[in-house]
Amino acid sequence: MCLTEIDIAGYETLFLDRDGVINRLRHNDYVKSWAEFEFLPNIFEALAKWNSHFKHIIVVTNQRGAGKGLMTENDLNEIHGRMVREIEKRGGRIDKIYYCTAVNEDDRNRKPNTGMALQAKHDFPDIDFAKALMIGDSNSDMEFAKNAGMKGIKI
Repeated sequence: MCLTEIDIAGYETLFLDRDGVINRLRHNDYVKSWAEFEFLPNIFEALAKWNSHFKHIIVVTNQRGAGKGLMTENDLNEIHGRMVREIEKRGGRIDKIYYCTAVNEDDRNRKPNTGMALQAKHDFPDIDFAKALMIGDSNSDMEFAKNAGMKGIKI
């Protein structure tokens, strides 16, 4: 499914997974540096289109590589900062990025648990999960959407 063809009518908030949606998923590896980060085709066009539609565009991403010590949290923040700047240069935006570095599946912030959604709701109290859309590439992303009471679209 092409990102620019997703029906966004009726949704006010967009939640996006990072790896596999914004950038190329590195199978059996992690994006540990900017040099390893590769934007997916059509993501800039999609984010530019969505910019004017959504009140909030939020990234929610499990980042176990940092939890395993394969990169630092500073490395992760640098990657995210550069990612946001590149998106903004091309007419899109990301309002906030929430990430979970926990290696434990039971951590409340690790998808499919809803901790990152609740953090977003705390920071943006006008978020209505019934009017939120989650785009992800994994079953965990879809379970996260369901658990938070939002619509999920798997690409």
